[in-house]
Amino acid sequence: MYKRILITLLIPLFLITGCQSPTKRDTGTVLGGLAGGILGNQVGKGKGRTAAIIVGTLAGAYIGGSIGQQMDDNDHYRSQQALESNPVNRTTSWRNPDSGNSYEVTPTRTFNSDNGPCREYTTEAVINGRSETVYGTACRQPDGTWQASN
Repeated sequence: MYKRILITLLIPLFLITGCQSPTKRDTGTVLGGLAGGILGNQVGKGKGRTAAIIVGTLAGAYIGGSIGQQMDDNDHYRSQQALESNPVNRTTSWRNPDSGNSYEVTPTRTFNSDNGPCREYTTEAVINGRSETVYGTACRQPDGTWQASN
């Protein structure tokens, strides 16, 4: 039942891109929605679980979309480098001089999947003076980049 609720909430998130290539905001919205829904499912109990999934999905989509929209190519590169090079629990932080936003990326766990190495991570972002946190999982692709796989 909870999977149906989560899928029902996420279908509109996937449709926001239409037939176009997804933007950074679209990608962040979808991944944030997934992470929020999963977190809501984990923390919700009994009849409150459905509400927790809904709230988690919506909050995650909002926060993920905001971070995705604000990150430029250099910010994505720095995130990729942190996932590739940092040991677990070592944070890479930077401030983007163009946007004024600051970011911290911390790999929190490394594991192998059927498709290769993956890492759980936390991204702390300060965008327009507001702090936001995103938890995620990314796996290394054959070309060496890391792709979020929540």
